[in-house]
Amino acid sequence: MSFTVVFLSFPMIPKARHGCNCFLCYNDPGVYEHKNEPLLPFRRFIRRQVNHILAGLAIIGASLGLGIAGYHFLDKLSWIDSLLNASMILGGMGPVDPLKTSAGKIFASAYALYSGIVFLVVVGIMAAPIVHRLLHRLHRAETKSEA
Repeated sequence: MSFTVVFLSFPMIPKARHGCNCFLCYNDPGVYEHKNEPLLPFRRFIRRQVNHILAGLAIIGASLGLGIAGYHFLDKLSWIDSLLNASMILGGMGPVDPLKTSAGKIFASAYALYSGIVFLVVVGIMAAPIVHRLLHRLHRAETKSEA
């Protein structure tokens, strides 16, 4: 039994990894393989990476929509100018049009802070499968050399 959240499937009741009833085994969300399990096959790794990229793009799209709506309704910019300003702030470049209203200025300040956090979150989401695979591979090589 599972549900889908932004293209990623998480099991609702994860089964134990090694047959015990420990807290970690039953609360593991099951997104990544455990360090004692073999590496994910390359095709499934690519599918995982694509899912993470799609999740990041969905977050960027929702954030861009929020910025467009905020600039349009709070600062009374046209839709195209709102798109331009929201895109520039979300991309880290800064606003293009001078802001006319106090509400627009407060929104632009909050949206700029929000955009910086979103950038870090999206980079983390998109890089997570690659970093996990690298660390998993290094850990497996380390345990083989110790044996």
